[in-house]
Amino acid sequence: MRGLFISFEGPDGAGKTTQVACLARALEAAGRRVVCVREPGGTRLGEDIRAILLDGSHRVAPVAEMFLYLAARAQLVAREIRPALERGYTVVSDRYLDSTVAYQGFGRGIDLASLEAANRLATGGLVPDLTILLDLPVEVALERAQNKAGPRDRLEGEALSFHRRVREGYLWLARQNPGRIRVVDARGSVAEVFEAVWRAVREAL
Repeated sequence: MRGLFISFEGPDGAGKTTQVACLARALEAAGRRVVCVREPGGTRLGEDIRAILLDGSHRVAPVAEMFLYLAARAQLVAREIRPALERGYTVVSDRYLDSTVAYQGFGRGIDLASLEAANRLATGGLVPDLTILLDLPVEVALERAQNKAGPRDRLEGEALSFHRRVREGYLWLARQNPGRIRVVDARGSVAEVFEAVWRAVREAL
């Protein structure tokens, strides 16, 4: 039987990586086999592309940026996500196709219809069964992202207006896909946020 596909979305600083790890542990404790992946990345090719995309020294044109993300996603779906789902694993992904709509569509201004067609081609039409959108005010997200260890990446260095458009894009997607995308307030503690995440996942299960 095909496994369950869950994605996490939201801005840098929302706690996606932490919540992915919490969910994986909870699912494994419940007896499910779990595979965790991240975007961009998750494959050798994807990690190479990730390094290019997050390198602040690169001046990447918006459409080139879109195609790089899509290339990493296509490889991840083909090599990791689909095979795991076919073996009955639950796949939990740190970002997926909604990131492209929010960042390259709303953030960069690329035509949404073109993005939808490109996403469909890259994924072969594979859509998550459930998407958890960790939402919080832009200013809070940026403050958290700036306080994390390591240098800021290229997207974190964008203007406040860019990040506001990205959040608007995510919330628009949630309104368009109420059955798939569950919005979770990410301003609480790790435990408080995970309680809401786990409630949404239990309903999906």
